[in-house]
Amino acid sequence: MIRSHFLPIGMACALAFASNAQAQSVDKASAGIAQQPAQYGPAFRKLEKGQAPHMKVQVLNHSKEETTYAVIFGKGDEVLAGLTEFAEEKHLGASRITGIGAIQDAMLGWLDPQRKMYRLVPIAHQSEVLSLIGDIALLHGKPVIHAHMIVGYPDGSVHGGHLIDAHVWPTLEVIVTEYPNAMRKKMDAESGMALIDPSVKTNN
Repeated sequence: MIRSHFLPIGMACALAFASNAQAQSVDKASAGIAQQPAQYGPAFRKLEKGQAPHMKVQVLNHSKEETTYAVIFGKGDEVLAGLTEFAEEKHLGASRITGIGAIQDAMLGWLDPQRKMYRLVPIAHQSEVLSLIGDIALLHGKPVIHAHMIVGYPDGSVHGGHLIDAHVWPTLEVIVTEYPNAMRKKMDAESGMALIDPSVKTNN
C-alpha cells in the first residue's frame, strides 16, 4: 500500500496562511525597529549608593587562591549599582561574575565604535535573566564592573548587551569569585573605553 505524503488541502492552506502571517508580523516588527530613532548613552554613568537595599551577601568559600561570594538581590534592587557598592566594600580587584534570575526592566547597550557610545537597548517589561557574566577590575584604584546580560522574553526570544542598569524582580542570584592578583584598566583613547591591560602594574 502506498502512503500519501500530501497534507489535506485544508491543513495545507492553514499552514500557508500561518506562515505568511508570521512573515508579515516579522516584517512589520523589523520595519518598526528600523523607524525608531536610535538613542545613545555614555560608556560611564554615576552610580549612587543605596540603590540595592535588599542585597544580601554570603561567603561560600575562602582560601588563599580565591574567595567566592553569593550576592543575592531582592525586589527593585538596581544591579550595577549594587554590585559596585559590594565590590567597593570588599575591595575587590580581580573577580568574575555569573548570575541568573529575573528583572522588571533594564537598559542594555551596544557599543558604537564611531560614536564611542552605547546604542541603548531598553528592556521595558518582566524578563528572565538567562545569563549575567562579567568581571571586576581596578581603574584609578577603584573596582569597576564590566558585565553583559542576556534576557528572555515571554515568547522565548532573547535580547542582550552591555549592562547599563537593571531592576530585579523578584530575585537575582549572582556568584562573584575573587582572585588574589588584581587586574587593572586604563583608558583607551581610540575606543573611549577603560580596557584591562595586564602591563599596568600600579593603580592608574
